[in-house]
Amino acid sequence: MGLLDRAIVRALPAVPRPVVRRLSERYIAGPTLGDACRVVARLNEGGKAATIDVLGEEITNLEEATALLEEYESVFDAIDSERLDSNVSVKLTGLGLKLDRDACRDNLATLVRWAADERNFVRIDMEDSSTTSDTLAVYRELREQGLDNVGIVLQAYMRRTLDDISALADLRPNVRVCKGIYVEPPDVAYQGGEAVRFNFLEAVTALLDAGSYVAVATHDEWVIKEALELAEERGLGVDRYEFQMLLGVREDLGDELVREGHRLRIYVPYGRQWYEYSLRRLQENPKIAGYIALDTVKRVVP
Repeated sequence: MGLLDRAIVRALPAVPRPVVRRLSERYIAGPTLGDACRVVARLNEGGKAATIDVLGEEITNLEEATALLEEYESVFDAIDSERLDSNVSVKLTGLGLKLDRDACRDNLATLVRWAADERNFVRIDMEDSSTTSDTLAVYRELREQGLDNVGIVLQAYMRRTLDDISALADLRPNVRVCKGIYVEPPDVAYQGGEAVRFNFLEAVTALLDAGSYVAVATHDEWVIKEALELAEERGLGVDRYEFQMLLGVREDLGDELVREGHRLRIYVPYGRQWYEYSLRRLQENPKIAGYIALDTVKRVVP
């Protein structure tokens, strides 16, 4: 499948934008905030919460970071006015992390304070390994300012993750654990699926034992089963953990979790940069290209 995945990725720039849009519309709400709100409302009707992500991390100046920040203010206004069950996710490169770390921290603090005013929550997305240390440092700085309605993401394939959990233990962080999507070298990230699975469960175990609220972000049924057993062994109620999935992926599995009474949150990206986002995510991880192609065929051919 690897050769096919890469062939699909190489061909993508030649594919007409309307075709890419058609392929991606199941996984991206659309270009506008109204699109995201309609998707979130539908998810809420099905008993699912959401996290809204505004696409646009590839900024080139701080004015663009300010514009993205203002868009998030509109997101909070919409969540409140439409009574949606949703928080937000944000990538720090979109707020200026690689341009001016202090400005990024201040932008994030503003965002988190807006969320607090609305009794809402901000999740800091984790990006590639070049940003990990700075992202965690900015998170700690906000927590030390007394801002508690903010959480972080840790990636199970990163070799450093268990050490990061230990370093953050004093904060009892709210953490989303995911496998990780960016292509990283072997000295930075585990390459085999079983190693990543093992580290995933080790991370969830360490976080639960430290009293953290854990969001288990995966479409892997085996990981979900093991995570549920960890929660049951500790006698945790459903208010102490949640599952998270991507929009349009494994909806059947998500529906099953909801029926069983577990909290499920769906990641809902939107924005004018939907095309760049689609290409970039596929280029970062060619395996996803094969997955989407196979999934698309299954929807067309019974």
